[in-house]
Amino acid sequence: MALTPNNTGNGLSDSSYQDILIIDDTADNLRILSSILARVGYQVRKALNWQMAFTACQTQLPDLILLDIMMPEVDGYEICQRFKANVATADIPIIFISALDDIFDKVKAFKIGGVDYITKPFEFAEVIVRVQNQLDLRSAKLEILKLNDRLEERVKQRTIELENTLQKLQREINTSQELQTKLLESALRDNLTSLPNRVLFLNRLEQALNRAKLESDYHFAVLFIDCDRFKNINDSLGHLVGDKLLIAIGERLQTSLSPFDTLARLGGDEFGILLENVSDIEMVTSIAERIINSLNQHFNVSRYQAFVNVSIGINWGNNNYEKPEYLLRDADTAMYRAKALGRGRFHVFDPQMHQEAIQILELENDLRRAVNKQELIVYYQPIISLDTGKIAGFEALVRWQHPLKGLILPTEFIPVAEETGLIHAIDTWVLKTACNQLRIWQNHPVVPKPLHISVNLNAKLFLQPNFLAQIDQIIYETKINPAFLELEITESVIMENNVDVKTTLQELKQRKIKLTMDDFGTGYSSLSYLHNFPLNTLKIDKSFLSLMQKNHENMGLVPAMIGIAHSMGMKAIAEGVETSEQLSQIRELNCNFAQGNLFSVPMEPELMLDLMLAALQW
Repeated sequence: MALTPNNTGNGLSDSSYQDILIIDDTADNLRILSSILARVGYQVRKALNWQMAFTACQTQLPDLILLDIMMPEVDGYEICQRFKANVATADIPIIFISALDDIFDKVKAFKIGGVDYITKPFEFAEVIVRVQNQLDLRSAKLEILKLNDRLEERVKQRTIELENTLQKLQREINTSQELQTKLLESALRDNLTSLPNRVLFLNRLEQALNRAKLESDYHFAVLFIDCDRFKNINDSLGHLVGDKLLIAIGERLQTSLSPFDTLARLGGDEFGILLENVSDIEMVTSIAERIINSLNQHFNVSRYQAFVNVSIGINWGNNNYEKPEYLLRDADTAMYRAKALGRGRFHVFDPQMHQEAIQILELENDLRRAVNKQELIVYYQPIISLDTGKIAGFEALVRWQHPLKGLILPTEFIPVAEETGLIHAIDTWVLKTACNQLRIWQNHPVVPKPLHISVNLNAKLFLQPNFLAQIDQIIYETKINPAFLELEITESVIMENNVDVKTTLQELKQRKIKLTMDDFGTGYSSLSYLHNFPLNTLKIDKSFLSLMQKNHENMGLVPAMIGIAHSMGMKAIAEGVETSEQLSQIRELNCNFAQGNLFSVPMEPELMLDLMLAALQW
C-alpha cells in the first residue's frame, strides 16, 4: 500500500512540541508521512503493527494518531477500538488514512471513534491541514478542561449565592407547575360546558379498559349520546341559545349519573358517558331510559322553551377491545342505529353492526369506482296504456354490474349513493343514458310512436344551482324531443315548497317535460301541494295494489287516488302490477297506465326492443 505523494506543503513553526504516532505496516508510507510531518516541526514516531503502537503509547501518549486500515493480524478498525476502550488512550484523536474510498468504510471509521478520514493518494497540504485542525481541537479541549477547573473553584466560592438563587428558582418552578396544571386541566375540559372533553374521556375509557382486563368482577359501559335535530334549534333560535341549551343538557345529564361516572362533551351536540361498576346490561339500559325521559322534559333557555330528543348508542365494556377509541366507535355505531330506528331511543351495540358498517364502507368505495369505471347499467320496464293495451313508454331503472358480486339492485346501493353525494352523478348519467336510448328507439323504423321515457331523479338534484343547465345540455346532446321525457319525483321534492323548487318545476313545464309524482300515497300526500305544482301524472305505489288484492270487498285508497289524479287533470299509473286480477281491478277503476312484472320484468334495451317488436302482434 505505497503512498503516492502529489504535493508538498509548508508546516507551522510552533508545532515542534506536538507528538504524532503513525501506524502503518508499509515502511514507505511511514517514511513519507513522517518526513512530511517532521518537516513542518512535529515530533513523529512510527509503528508497523499493534504491538509497536501499544508499546509507543505506554512510553509516551501521543497527541494524535494517524492509522492505516489495511494491516495484517490486527487491522486499523480493531486497533482504533482497542485504543478507545483504554481509559489512557480513549481521548487521543485518530485520523484514518486508507486507500479504501467506499462510503461504508468511512462510516465505519467514524462510528468506531475516528475523527477524520484521509483517502490515498493524498495531498501533502491536506494531510498537514487536517492534522493541525485535530491538534488544535485537542488543544482547545485541554484548555477547556483547565478553564473548567478554574470555574469549579469559582463555583465553590459562590455556593451560598447559588443556593439562594436555586431556592428562588424552585419557587418559580412551583408557580410554573401550578400554571401548567391549570392549563392542562383547561386542555382536557370543554370550553363551553366545563365537562371533560374527548381527550380526557378517552383517557378514562382506557383506564376502565385496563382495569377490566385485570379485575374479572369489574364491568363498565359506554354511552354515546346525540341530540336529534339540534341543528334546527341553532338555525331557528341562534347559536347563543343553542350553546346555553347544551350547557343545560349537560347539567341535566349529570343528574342521572352517579359521582363515579364520567360525562363528557365529545363535540357539537354529542356527549359521552362512562358508566363504571355496573352489574349487567339491564342496569345500563335502565340508565339510558332514565336519561331519555329526563331530557324529554322541556328546557327554559333565555325566553324560549326548547324540547330535545336524544338517540343513545350503548356499548358494553368488553375487555377484548385493544383501544378505547374502538369502544367509542362502536357506541357511535349503535347510536346511528338508534337514529335509523326512529330517533329518541337507545340501541345496544352488536358486533354484527360493525361488520355491517365495514360492508357499507366497502360498498361506498366500490360504488365510487363503479361510477368512474362505468359499471352501472340501465334496465327498462314497459309502461302499458290501459286504453290501447300497447306500450306507451318505459321507466329507466339503474342497476350495478359489480365485477365480483354480480347484478346489484338499486335498493342496496342508492341509499349509500344518497348519503355520499354520488347520487347526483348517478342520476345525471342515468338520465343521459335513457335519453340516448329513447332517441335510438324513436329512430327505429318499426318501433311504435309516440314513445315516452320516464326517469327517477333524487330530490336533492332539483336543488342544485345548475340543474336546469344540465337538463338542457342532455336534451341538446341527445337531440330528443323533451315532450317525450318524464321525470319522476317524490313527495320530498314537493314538500320543500320553496320558491326555487317551484320555479324549477315551472321551468321544466315550459320545456314541455312531463312531471310524475312517484310512490304517491306513501308520504305526506297533501292535496294543497298537488294544486300548487305542475304535475302531469300520479304513480300509485305497488303496496296499495297488494292491499287491494288482499281485501276484495274494500278497494282501499286506490279508487280515491285515481279520482284525485283525474280531478286535477292528471293521469294515473299503477305500478307493481303482478297479476291479471290486479290488472282487471285497476282497469275497472279507469286507471290510465299500468307497470309491473305481469307485462315484463326490467330488462336490457336490446331485449326491450325485441319485446316492442313482439308487442306489434298484440
